Amino acid sequence: MKKTALTFAIVTVTALILVLFSFNIKTAEATNSLDYNIEHVNHTIKVLYNGYIFINDTIQITGKASDGFLMGFPYKYGSYILRCVAYNSSNIFPVTLNVPLENHVGFYGVKIGLRGTLQVFTVGFVLSNNLLTQDVSNQSRYVLDFPAYPSLTKTAAICNVSIDLPEGANYVSGTAFDYSKEKLPEFAYSPANVTFSLASDVIQMVDIKELKSEVRISGTGEIEGSDSYYITSKSIASISSIQIILPPNASGPSVQDEFGRTMTQPAMTDGKTNRYKISFSLPLESYRSTRFTVKYKLPSNYTTQRGTNNFNVTFPLFLHVNYYIEWASVTLVLPEGARISSFETTLIGSKCNIARDVFQETITINMGNISLLEGGLLSENVLRIVYDYNPLWLSFRSTLWMWALAIVGCTVAVVWKRPKAPAHVTVPALAMRLRPEYIKSFVDTYEEKRKATLELGSLENRVQKGKIPRRRYKVQRKTFETRVSTLSRNLAELKEKMRAAGGQYAELMRQLEIAETEINEVEANIKSIEARHSRGEISLEAHRKLLSDYLRRKEGANTTINGILLRLREEIR
Repeated sequence: MKKTALTFAIVTVTALILVLFSFNIKTAEATNSLDYNIEHVNHTIKVLYNGYIFINDTIQITGKASDGFLMGFPYKYGSYILRCVAYNSSNIFPVTLNVPLENHVGFYGVKIGLRGTLQVFTVGFVLSNNLLTQDVSNQSRYVLDFPAYPSLTKTAAICNVSIDLPEGANYVSGTAFDYSKEKLPEFAYSPANVTFSLASDVIQMVDIKELKSEVRISGTGEIEGSDSYYITSKSIASISSIQIILPPNASGPSVQDEFGRTMTQPAMTDGKTNRYKISFSLPLESYRSTRFTVKYKLPSNYTTQRGTNNFNVTFPLFLHVNYYIEWASVTLVLPEGARISSFETTLIGSKCNIARDVFQETITINMGNISLLEGGLLSENVLRIVYDYNPLWLSFRSTLWMWALAIVGCTVAVVWKRPKAPAHVTVPALAMRLRPEYIKSFVDTYEEKRKATLELGSLENRVQKGKIPRRRYKVQRKTFETRVSTLSRNLAELKEKMRAAGGQYAELMRQLEIAETEINEVEANIKSIEARHSRGEISLEAHRKLLSDYLRRKEGANTTINGILLRLREEIR
């Protein structure tokens, strides 16, 4: 019994020691994973040109964060975060958004997958322009809502904060533009705001929904570009202009609106960044959208020749862009006959697509969420293409035209030299002399038919106005229709006799039929516009104009018929 109790005690003590030892190992591992100190944080808040917020946190640590680095903001800012990138001078680190901040509620956490022992790294955030509001009563006054400090899991020795606003901004109230805090506590929860005044056109509250750039390279090395923008205003007032960035050394810009109409010549506002001011033909109202296209020329030094038929293109992507673009594409169109050998781009997260036509190749880069990071803060992004091109392709089009003309010329020559058949001599037919009673019968019958047709039309008008009973109308209408039908049959026989006579009689019958066809078409068109006008499909002004044109045509046709009948009457005399 004693032996059993002793054995049980030994086993229990051993298990307890093992559990404690395991717990100590895990605690040590956890401690080692957080074995770093935050020495310094630079927290910069920058307002972009179209009102979006760029927050840049440069963090200096000592030690090693092998399980990743956690940081964040008060949770209210989480829904405004559009993009996050963590990087240092040589690496870009993976980022996981919306993670728990060590089980602390009320925070939007971000985990950065650091690798190795680091000294300094930077985390950049792009936030929506909904955090910047414009005063309704004073449109030059803005209120910026932002996190005063980053939320860290360890105490930071010092945190310096600066709010980078466009030149000319004046402080009104709220948080200062520059401030610092020593021993920034862990899990700092500090929403803040600052009110400042600024000229209304220095910041334009717009969403750039889409930017499509197309660059065409000719066989002679000339380069032409066009940038098509689709924007939506979020300003409380109408916008009369906007500033955009063109590629370096772009020249001769011109602007067209969404309908292809030429707008005012763009004005350069900053030569260093190649910024231009675009003035709209009509002010863009609040929450309205518009499109416009900027066309320009680029210098030939974007393309360098490395051999007889080998060329290299280096095209900068979004350099100096200081606004946020939701979606963008860049298309390079190579000369006819060029074939891409290789290409590469430093634009992170972009998708490339090569389209091959029979004679031409194009390459397109698509990417969303363009901001300062792509504009040169993270790195200067470029697209490099190596392609093969034979200068003989310059004469390709002209050669095709020459061959086409040569083939046509040979065909004409062959046809021209074929032996010609004897010409067929046509003996002009002499007009038969019609008896006067035939002509008189035709003219009298035609006049009687016109009179009966007019009486039928008058009958229709009277019944529509209610001047005669419906029963009486039906009887008279049947009588007129029978009469018109009989006259039409008689006229058809007389017309055949006139045509058979040939000469001037046949020509008069041809002119008569043309005039009759014109009158029938005009009457059908008048009925159509009357019906459309009654349904509201055309305006009163358009209805009057069309009716006037049709009546003029009808009058002309009737004049022609009167002239023909008068000429036939002269034949009777």
